[in-house]
Amino acid sequence: MSETTEKPDASLTPESSATVSEAAIIESAGEMTPLEEAWDVAKTVLIAVSITLFIRFFFFQPFNIPSGSMKPTLLVGDFILVDKMEYGYSKASLLYPLTRMPVEGRLFSSLPERGEIIVFKNSNDGNKDYIKRLIGLPGDRVQMISGALHINGERVERVLITDQEPNCDQPSPVARLYQETLPNGVSYTVQECKGNLNPGADNTELFVVPEGHYFLMGDNRDNSADSRTLTVGFVPMDQIVGKATRVAFSVDGQRSRLWEVWNWPMAIRYGRVFDSVD
Repeated sequence: MSETTEKPDASLTPESSATVSEAAIIESAGEMTPLEEAWDVAKTVLIAVSITLFIRFFFFQPFNIPSGSMKPTLLVGDFILVDKMEYGYSKASLLYPLTRMPVEGRLFSSLPERGEIIVFKNSNDGNKDYIKRLIGLPGDRVQMISGALHINGERVERVLITDQEPNCDQPSPVARLYQETLPNGVSYTVQECKGNLNPGADNTELFVVPEGHYFLMGDNRDNSADSRTLTVGFVPMDQIVGKATRVAFSVDGQRSRLWEVWNWPMAIRYGRVFDSVD
């Protein structure tokens, strides 16, 4: 009586056996149901939104420049990054409606310095975001006299720039650019689109900055709602959102409408992308 021994199929190598096993596992697992796919997408979106909000709350928040009050330093269509860590956190650091909470004070607070460009909530204008340059510190006496800025009785140094044109909406023969230098050495460019002939902006009362408040002005001196006006007034420390640091992106809306896709590349101000704000 002869014995027969079953021989293994030579065609099934270890590699092919592993492939068959993997295929069997995949087949047994089956495809994702529509509900599972939707949940998977929702999780991805939720994680992305959470990371974005975390960065926006605690580190950097993007803002766009809707008006020309900071010309020539910032232009309409600039998208800037605001550092929220620089001055610490208050309710102004949050997003609406949390910005309306009855909470005062700041965490990890450090004081802003004269000459820095600051984003703040204007409580006199529905808590809208404003951006201006810090001119007066608590206790300072600030006044405009014949278009010249005075701080604590001293005229702030300014030099006429003759080789550049002001970026005014309506060019005027009396429009001028000046290089202004604050007492702490911070220097920047301001423009006078109406010369020194604007009575409300170029000649003001004497402002004494209260404790815990700041006096801010736009670089576009004749076209800026700032601390010289009742619309803004003195800005409390708790209303400060953060310090403007860089231009992340810039687009000239006059060169391309939203639907004119073919003009988009020509509307981008490439030379301003990631410029520092100072």
